[in-house]
Amino acid sequence: MHLKSHWWSDLTARDFRNLDMSGVVAVFPVGAIEQHGPHLPVKVDAAIAEEICKSAVAQMAHEFPALVLPTSFVGKSDEHLAFPGTLTIPGALLGEYWFEIARSVHRAGCRRILFLNAHGGQPQVMEMVCRRLRVELGMLAVSSMWSRFTDMTDLFSAHERKHGIHAGEVETSVMLHLFPDLIEMGEARDFVPLSVEIEQREGILTPEGAVGFGWQAQDLHPSGASGNAASADAERGKVAFERAVAGLMRLIQEVANFDLAVFDTKPSYE
Repeated sequence: MHLKSHWWSDLTARDFRNLDMSGVVAVFPVGAIEQHGPHLPVKVDAAIAEEICKSAVAQMAHEFPALVLPTSFVGKSDEHLAFPGTLTIPGALLGEYWFEIARSVHRAGCRRILFLNAHGGQPQVMEMVCRRLRVELGMLAVSSMWSRFTDMTDLFSAHERKHGIHAGEVETSVMLHLFPDLIEMGEARDFVPLSVEIEQREGILTPEGAVGFGWQAQDLHPSGASGNAASADAERGKVAFERAVAGLMRLIQEVANFDLAVFDTKPSYE
C-alpha cells in the first residue's frame, strides 16, 4: 500500500477504487467550538484535535495505514450554553452525523475508524456511536481522547489533572504552544472549581469520576474555566502535545493490526 496523501479529502474517487482499504484506519478528529474562560479562544478543542492530526500526518511514511477525515469542529457543548460564542449540536443529532460519516467510510471499503476526541463533554456520544458501528456495520470503531492516552504525570500535578478539566493548566499550556498569539494570559487565573470544595468534604459525590452529576460550566466556576490557567507555560504544552502525537501514531498502528476475525466469533452455549 502506498498512499499519495494521508488526508482523506486529497484522494480521488479512482484512488479509493484502486486502494486496498482492508488495513487502512480512518482517523476522525472531533472537537468543539465553545467558551474556554476569559483567556482562551472558543476553538480550543477543535484546534487541538486537528493540530495533533496535522503533526501526525507530517510524520507518516507513504506506507503508514492512515487516512485522516475532515475535522468535526462543532460538538455537543450544551454545558457551555450560558456563554456567548459557544456552538452546539444535540447529542442525538451529533451521534447520527458521526455515524453517517463512518457509514460513508465503510462504503469506501474501510472497516476501521478511530475517533480522536478533544472535548470532555461528548465521550459518551462517541462510545455509543462506536458500539453501534460494530453492531450494525461490523466495523472496528475506536473511541479515544488525546488527554487520556497521553502521559502527563510528570508535567502537571495530580490535583490539576483531576480538577483542571476545562481551560486549566493543561489546555492553556498546549494552546500557548500552538497559538500563543491568541492567548490572553493577562486574563488567566487559578480558576478553583467546585470539585475542589466537594473533595475537601471527603464525600463520594463529584462532577466527574466514579460518581458524577449533570452540570453546566458556570456551576463549577463562574468564569466557565476550571483549573490553574495562570501557571500554564508553552514548554510543558509542547511536551504534552508531542506525546499526544506519538500516542496517536501508536494507536493507529494498533488499530491497523487488530484482527477483525475476532468479530466473526460465534456465541457458545457450552
